[in-house]
Amino acid sequence: MTSTAQGPAAGASQPDHLGHVIFITAAAAMGGFLFGYDSSVINGAVEAIRSRYDIGSATLAQVIAIALIGCAIGAATAGRIADRIGRIQCMRIASGLFTVSAVGSALPFALWDLAMWRIIGGFAIGMASVIGPAYIAEVSPPAYRGRLGSFQQAAIVIGIAISQLVNYGILQLADGDQRGRIGGIEAWQWMLGVMVVPALLYGLLSFAIPESPRFLISVGRTERARGILAEVEGKGVDLDARVAEIEAAMHREHKSTFRDLLGARFGFLPIVWVGIGLSVFQQLVGINVAFYYSATLWQSVGIDPTQSFFYSFTTSIINIIGTVIAMVLVDRVGRKPLALAGSTGMAVALAFEAWAFSAKLVDGKLPSPQGAVALVAAHVFVLFFALSWGVVVWVFLGEMFPNRIRAAALGVAASAQWLANWAITASFPSLSDWNLSATYVIYACFAALSIPFVLTFVKETKGKALEEMG
Repeated sequence: MTSTAQGPAAGASQPDHLGHVIFITAAAAMGGFLFGYDSSVINGAVEAIRSRYDIGSATLAQVIAIALIGCAIGAATAGRIADRIGRIQCMRIASGLFTVSAVGSALPFALWDLAMWRIIGGFAIGMASVIGPAYIAEVSPPAYRGRLGSFQQAAIVIGIAISQLVNYGILQLADGDQRGRIGGIEAWQWMLGVMVVPALLYGLLSFAIPESPRFLISVGRTERARGILAEVEGKGVDLDARVAEIEAAMHREHKSTFRDLLGARFGFLPIVWVGIGLSVFQQLVGINVAFYYSATLWQSVGIDPTQSFFYSFTTSIINIIGTVIAMVLVDRVGRKPLALAGSTGMAVALAFEAWAFSAKLVDGKLPSPQGAVALVAAHVFVLFFALSWGVVVWVFLGEMFPNRIRAAALGVAASAQWLANWAITASFPSLSDWNLSATYVIYACFAALSIPFVLTFVKETKGKALEEMG
């Protein structure tokens, strides 16, 4: 699943109805919204799940992190499913899985089936993480592809923010008690169940957007593909030339395999190790702690639940602001400068968090100076991540590999990212029970180590053609 080739004819085309193209892109990006929403909504239920099922930190961490197993499976299989039955059908399957997961998670019989519903939701997240960007690339007019492609990342961070806002609103209705009852079920169950609404909307929107022209051509439905190309690229485009261009690109494509990634030394080719390093460092700085556990973290240092949920929401807003900054600067400043600036800012912010959490609690709360520093540093950390590694890593991974191994190398790098995500998510509750300050020292060290890694091994890709990579 890759985007169509860009030739001169394609590059000059303009859509007759840009608003319609934006609608198609936004509808597809609903998968990204659900990706962000489902990944982050669990933040509001962590302490309630611990209390309801009377479980320790290690078990709790596995219930939270187990969704990432589904993510890895969904991401690994989505491409083949979409190539076989189409991008739109794949979106509908993901919508159905999101819906089932939301209902099941909201009404679990026991801890084991809550974990099962989270795996199913993770599978849908994995599918959405692959299908959305691929579909948007395949239906976007070449002149607008970069800007429309950014809708996916924007939708993810908006989904994270909305999930925190919804959690905050539900907590208000429950008088600040995550296990308070609203309409017969507990507040945390409503938090997980509300995702039914955007999940169903995603499925409905899939009936209002066209199938990918590339997929249609691959299954011999050329006339339908012509109609969609005219719809999204403009009637003035030479449709015969565009169809021929897509067909030629499909015939030229090399289906990369895992074997193509192997080198004579060190297992993988050096460039693949660089991609894996970028993916792993993106997660080892502890960013998902901010989205999975922030409410729990603030409550553990004496902040009441209502305020802790509000701080989780403000962190998500900072995430959106940072993402917008990155989208504006990534093609102007370059990838490496943003990554280095982000690493520096994250290392400093994490160091301040480690210092703040080293203070002894007074009446169950952080002392006033340390409490203020912890809050500010947490927001600064998320800002520097969002304006750098949150966006830049995906840009690097899309550009840095040679054409003949790009698809397979991306798959390996993405798998490494899910594994690193799982490691951080599963380990944080136990690590924080051991020593919260030391945990943040570990994250700060990884942020600092990413600086020499980028300086030594990562090459700037700004302004280079994909054919120059390698």
